[in-house]
Amino acid sequence: MAGSDNRAILRLAFWGMPLSLSVMGLKMLAWWLTGSVALLSDGLESIVNVIASLIAYAMIGYAAKPADAGHPFGHHKAEYFSAVIEGVLIVTAALLIIWEAVPEMRAPVLLEAPALGLAINFAASVINAIWAYVLIRAGMRHRSPALSADGHHILSDVITSAGVIVGLLLAIATGYAILDPLLAVIVAGNILFQGWKVISRSIDGLMDKAVPAEEEEAIKQAIAATAGGSLGVHDLKTRQAGPAIFVDFHMVVPEAMPVGDAHDICDRIEDAIRVVHPGARIAIHVEPEGEKAHGVRVKTTAPRV
Repeated sequence: MAGSDNRAILRLAFWGMPLSLSVMGLKMLAWWLTGSVALLSDGLESIVNVIASLIAYAMIGYAAKPADAGHPFGHHKAEYFSAVIEGVLIVTAALLIIWEAVPEMRAPVLLEAPALGLAINFAASVINAIWAYVLIRAGMRHRSPALSADGHHILSDVITSAGVIVGLLLAIATGYAILDPLLAVIVAGNILFQGWKVISRSIDGLMDKAVPAEEEEAIKQAIAATAGGSLGVHDLKTRQAGPAIFVDFHMVVPEAMPVGDAHDICDRIEDAIRVVHPGARIAIHVEPEGEKAHGVRVKTTAPRV
């Protein structure tokens, strides 16, 4: 990952801390004014956002460290740990919401100062919506799992807040106070689902999941277009670790080909792959024609993947 990308990601992660703290303050103020358990559930999720933003900033900073003797492939996977921790925190928040909401269902009460509280909560949701959009776009552009997880979590928070506001307006209009704690339980269910998605995506990254099919196809096309002079390629493997992409494959060349010529082909292929994936880490294993690979003698007449 380029230095400019590192700085952009760290800058966004840094501003996420005061922003999430401000949004949490607004939502807890809305709860204090109204006494709504649904608004409390929204505020509790915002506490998770604050903790998650602190962890994300620390992990993104660590992930940006250059490779060293102990970590020759870099520290990119540290971002996945941030995302996993965030997922666990989301699940914890959902369980806390259920803990608060279930007793309230036995003796629900009508809201106090609902208009002001809902207006404050709506303002906090607008801020969150804008920030979620910024984080998700930046996470995709910079291939940052920590930013993406934070953005999707905040987006789920926005959807939750919208549901809370609509539900509380119904409670006020109908006079059914039980809609407030009932809505809190529904919110908790949605938060649990979002937490599971964040955790599962992060586990995929920790397990060296291959790049998406369309990206792998672009890599194959780049190889096929620039592997002229070789006899073919095989055993293409890819994996993604945060913003870093790793590409590994074998290239077969004529036995009499000079090492320098084989090296030139490798350089050409690497340049083409890096047009598709700037900064990709590429390992090409050059094999002479007839070399055994996984028990099969490789002898091809055209570059292929």
